[in-house]
Amino acid sequence: MTIHRTTLHRPSRRGRVAYRGPRHRAAVEPQSRTSQLVERLGSDRGDVPGWVLITLMTAGIVVALWAVASEQIVQIFENAMAPFLGGSL
Repeated sequence: MTIHRTTLHRPSRRGRVAYRGPRHRAAVEPQSRTSQLVERLGSDRGDVPGWVLITLMTAGIVVALWAVASEQIVQIFENAMAPFLGGSL
């Protein structure tokens, strides 16, 4: 005996599963691609607290690095941009 989605099937004598499909074919209408997408996106909640935590931690790391090494970061940026600006930075 196997379970296939919402219908319970019993194996036939030859060992294959006989697919019978839904009982009421008229009641089961295929959904359009748009309605499937809207339903899928609407049901996806995501992990908002996790993303907020990641964003805050990243901002904290940037602020900490900037406080410790601001002069070196500015110097690295100026050295990297000088060839493109003709050394006038």
